[in-house]
Amino acid sequence: MADTIGAPPADLVKDGSDQAFMADVIEASKTQPVIVDFWAPWCGPCKTLAPALEKAVIAAKGKVKLVKINIDEHPGVAGQLGVRSIPAVFAFDRGRPVDGFMGAVPESQIRMFIDKLAGLAGPDAAEEDIAAALKEAGEALAQGDIGGAAQVYAAVLQADPESVKAIAGLARCYLAAGEVEQAQDTLSMVPEAKAKDPEVQSVRAALELASAAPAGGSDTATFDAALKANPNDHAARYDLAGVLAARGDLEGAVNELLTIVEKDRDWNEGAARAQVLKIFEAAGLGSDIAKAGRRRLSAILFS
Repeated sequence: MADTIGAPPADLVKDGSDQAFMADVIEASKTQPVIVDFWAPWCGPCKTLAPALEKAVIAAKGKVKLVKINIDEHPGVAGQLGVRSIPAVFAFDRGRPVDGFMGAVPESQIRMFIDKLAGLAGPDAAEEDIAAALKEAGEALAQGDIGGAAQVYAAVLQADPESVKAIAGLARCYLAAGEVEQAQDTLSMVPEAKAKDPEVQSVRAALELASAAPAGGSDTATFDAALKANPNDHAARYDLAGVLAARGDLEGAVNELLTIVEKDRDWNEGAARAQVLKIFEAAGLGSDIAKAGRRRLSAILFS
């Protein structure tokens, strides 16, 4: 496989084989953790993972080694380990497999994998890796990559089971996928002492919105038709906002609710105002949705 990061030190990264597996991996791992990367020349994700994995191993400065095995040329050990798809990465320590993952994962997840295996990271380095991973996960979720975000949040929780940001983020992933019960179960993992954390409160608000959505699923056709016939049908607009919020379109929900407030700020005893404040909380009080929404709400109320 082409090396895209320059020639790595021969004692840290090497090509392996079925014949040399016992010496290069099993025996070597009795004195130092060894990572095995099963790959093949035709595998696209392998070409993405390999340079990132080599880079992270080299950065570990000798705390771990990497052995790369081309399964086309050496299928024996891969078959014994039950490898069904590649890239497949296994970590060996003291002669036995102790951890692993499949697929091309983000660099932050690779670093945490190596940190956990080698115990090389001090508190500051570990915190930096977790912060980077959380940022990646948040960006992935914002872009609609629910599966990718969930994978990274789960990796963070392996390193730090009490990470509120990771728990809340994973709950948001389930919520975005429409799995409300899973989201609720995930949120129950939050330690009691951190139950009032703003991230947790925000997800709880989002769960309440999802649970309170009008019957009929995510279909807005009925409410759209009602509003086309009567733009002042505030009940229909309120229910439309509920459906939008439940499926994650918080900005759209805010727009519908503020339209009600603009036309009749006291409608249904201020229900629209109360609901828009809950959406601000669900979006995060520092989010762009909340900031823009508060400015518009203030302009309506104090004009």
